[in-house]
Amino acid sequence: MDFAQSEGKMTTPDNFLGLEAEHSAFDRARVLVLPIPFEATVSYGGGTGAGPNAIIHASQQVELYDREYDLEPALHYGVHTLPALDLPEDPTAAVAAIRSAVAAAARTGKLVVGLGGEHTVSVGVGRGLLDAVGGPLTVVQIDAHSDLRNEYEGTPYSHACIARRLLDDPAVEQVLQLGIRSVCPEEVAFARAHPARTRVWYTEAVHDGSWRSEFIQRIQGRRVFLTIDVDGLDPAIVPATGTPEPDGLTWPETLDILRTLNAHATVVGLDCVELAPMPGLHLADFAVAKLVYKAISYSMMRGG
Repeated sequence: MDFAQSEGKMTTPDNFLGLEAEHSAFDRARVLVLPIPFEATVSYGGGTGAGPNAIIHASQQVELYDREYDLEPALHYGVHTLPALDLPEDPTAAVAAIRSAVAAAARTGKLVVGLGGEHTVSVGVGRGLLDAVGGPLTVVQIDAHSDLRNEYEGTPYSHACIARRLLDDPAVEQVLQLGIRSVCPEEVAFARAHPARTRVWYTEAVHDGSWRSEFIQRIQGRRVFLTIDVDGLDPAIVPATGTPEPDGLTWPETLDILRTLNAHATVVGLDCVELAPMPGLHLADFAVAKLVYKAISYSMMRGG
């Protein structure tokens, strides 16, 4: 990675992956990273509002070279980092603002990558993608929680409701969830009542590989919005999140899901949410930054 001298210190450009202008200018980049530092409905640990900045900062230490491709993928597709959204505190208004910003970004034809923020941002991201690219759209959700409640703590736009809100739109044909290990009776009942539009693979199904065949069948040839809640991964990998759950996905399992997804479907947009950075615990920030880079590369390098 190239470094620039600034006031006697070695610094990288202040953007995702620390890319020089040749690979990060808007007109040259095929990927847009949109920081969405929204935090209003968290119900346990806080700090997700600082997530986007932590991911971007940590990404500047990620090696661009990827052994899986034997090259530096980011230099092939380019990544432009947009200014962080300045959002209202009201979740309904914030979702509307996110929707508008994502739709405008997606209409450029570039891949939009949202960095949260709490998981509520994904409602705005998904709706913005639908506005820009139309339906039908499949949502693939890596998460510890189903987020299928109709309302939580007085708001239908809680981080615990995002899958339900996305399913409000008939253009979302299905939500496919992997790594789930914490649900309530309402969510279980909803998933059972809507098997065509909601499929939950609990974490043990990912561990034993039984998810794969049906997952491929459901995504084959479809356009996908990928949403990654970092608590889907095991807390040993990402401990810095508001609602960590034990027995999460391993790093190889997570990458296997992303590879499989991109081998059989087209990701039209993605986000990564719920990192709540902790001082002195930069391992989580780095892991999430590397995961976002991998998710982008799997999408952009699809087919070669």
